[in-house]
Amino acid sequence: MLENISTAKVAGGWHKQYSHSASSTRCTMRFAVFLPPGASETNKVPVLYWLSGLTCTDENFMQKAGAFKKAAELGIAIVAPDTSPRGDNVPNEDSYDFAQGAGFYLNATKAPYNTHFNMYDYVVNELPALIEQHFPVTDKKAISGHSMGGHGALMIALKNPQSYTSASAFSPIVNPMACPWGVKAFTGYLGDDKTTWAHYDTCELMQQAEQANYLPMLISQGDADNFLEEQLKPQNLVDIANTKAYPLQLEMHAGYDHSYFFISSFIDQHLLFHHQFLSA
Repeated sequence: MLENISTAKVAGGWHKQYSHSASSTRCTMRFAVFLPPGASETNKVPVLYWLSGLTCTDENFMQKAGAFKKAAELGIAIVAPDTSPRGDNVPNEDSYDFAQGAGFYLNATKAPYNTHFNMYDYVVNELPALIEQHFPVTDKKAISGHSMGGHGALMIALKNPQSYTSASAFSPIVNPMACPWGVKAFTGYLGDDKTTWAHYDTCELMQQAEQANYLPMLISQGDADNFLEEQLKPQNLVDIANTKAYPLQLEMHAGYDHSYFFISSFIDQHLLFHHQFLSA
């Protein structure tokens, strides 16, 4: 049962927040949806799924990215889930980069997190089924995200190439097995066996990708991002893409940092990138 939390008209369309009881995460989850003007049961529209970064909720992108005008113009719905399960019964840590607010879009296998932290199943299976059941959208979808959410978007697209038309990311964590954020999260959620980590690492997944399953990908990265060298490491993915002739485009932007000022500056480009494949 969906519970409508808020509704606001914007750019001729509607932004709405909902909560629901999720079977994959065994708790109440929240998501936001933007429906462009004209979306109806007789005029269903494609969807861009947006995955946010550490400490974020569904609200950060919807309130700060400035995506609605271009999405309305292009006729694209946007769905933004929360970044993790939440609630009094959900395990948490006194840390911004692990547990609540930091689900890393994987299925945890290590107790106590394996009960609730199944964000991969939620994003890939449960949420799209819910959206397609209750909203005027087609089954055509693209995926994008920022930082931890950029990791999620690229990783999910590589693991499910038949489910998405395209993938993009802002400042993504492309090689979590090789950076402090990823090592902490993977150890805590998956344990010490690094062969299981590889199932959620974009670099490892691209290395294994077959050409028949290639998806167009766009990455935007600011060169003034404080996390660029230690956490994000985009060149690691670019090197693999070049070796495999994978259709990945990395755009470096001088002076931009890791914030939503950067995202809002280039979100229209990402929407146009996805539109060409969603409308094909």
